[in-house]
Amino acid sequence: MNLYYGIDVASQKHNCCVLDEKERVLYEFSFSNDQAGFSLLLYYLNHPSLPSHAKRNIGLEATGVYGENLTEFLRRNEYEVTTFNPLSVKKQLTATTLRKTKTDKSDARFLAVMLARGNYEPDAPTLYHISELKSLSRKRFSLVKCRSGAKNVAKNLLSKLFPEYCKIFTDTFGTTSMAILEKYPSAKDLAVCRPASLSKLLQASSRGRFGLDKAKEIIAIAKSSIGKYSAADALSLSITLEEIAFYTHQIERIERAIHLIFVEHPSPILSIPGIGEVIGAMIISEIGNIKRFSNHNKLLAFAGLEPSIYQSGKFTPTSGSMVKRGSPYLRWALMWAARLVPRYSSTFEAYLEKKIGEGKHFNVATSHVAKKLIRVIFSLEKNNSFFTE
Repeated sequence: MNLYYGIDVASQKHNCCVLDEKERVLYEFSFSNDQAGFSLLLYYLNHPSLPSHAKRNIGLEATGVYGENLTEFLRRNEYEVTTFNPLSVKKQLTATTLRKTKTDKSDARFLAVMLARGNYEPDAPTLYHISELKSLSRKRFSLVKCRSGAKNVAKNLLSKLFPEYCKIFTDTFGTTSMAILEKYPSAKDLAVCRPASLSKLLQASSRGRFGLDKAKEIIAIAKSSIGKYSAADALSLSITLEEIAFYTHQIERIERAIHLIFVEHPSPILSIPGIGEVIGAMIISEIGNIKRFSNHNKLLAFAGLEPSIYQSGKFTPTSGSMVKRGSPYLRWALMWAARLVPRYSSTFEAYLEKKIGEGKHFNVATSHVAKKLIRVIFSLEKNNSFFTE
């Protein structure tokens, strides 16, 4: 005998509907997102009126952080959980009714019906270190995005205060350049500084690579600069540089934490040339438990890299663009890795050249490399083996 528990997850309160095998509603209730509410759910899972031998099937939408604690609580109590893709739920719900009526109560009942009618497998439990890597990778992704925005702001300010500065150093935001800009944020400030003082700063920040000659060069460029001085812009640049330094420090903290996890839990994905710990962490953490996927095509679909196909009447397409659904983080990491790996792997380099030789645009050829990466990663993770050319 089977019982079906559909749970509509929200931030403060969850709604649950319990169905029997004939899809009759046995119980409908709501419970708070706290210990008391979770205890109430356990009570209904072990309700005296329900047969103890019946299998409890529990389903909820993958709604991000709101359902994570609930899922973990159920697994600790030895219950299996099935999570539904919200897009799939929405499509099935739209197909069953034309009414635009939507309530948390009706959503919970619909999830229970989906469980009862579909042959859904419970989710494979996520390993703790993979969950940690996912949290760290996403936070790093967010910080890098913030730092990139701050760098753009700094470049715009610098283009007004000292437009010639970008020609002095290859990396405007390198250690030496940042040290100078933090102390002298405009051409006016650099034009009046003493060569000896600037030389001392250069030697310390560049570890002896630059000295007095570089200091004189910078001062000479600053004196002839067309930059317009603004105290407000100079202050804004100083604050923005502090933001960049802060983001960089936080990113380095996360990368050290990722490294420590890989020391304890080495992954086969790192054996692929060109995939380091940062990209590797994002890929394996977004994939999660590889047992979730029975073949590489399902993993390809999860990454949103499968081609979309539209066939109508006598028209049969020969190709299609990527669907771009699934995990955007995984898709970004794979596409980025697809640019790096061919530089270090002769196998992937030959594959990329083959696709370009077929007349494909570089970006299209790179997407094919990403798909090949998916197949390789799936094989390595499934068999716990290491990559060889």
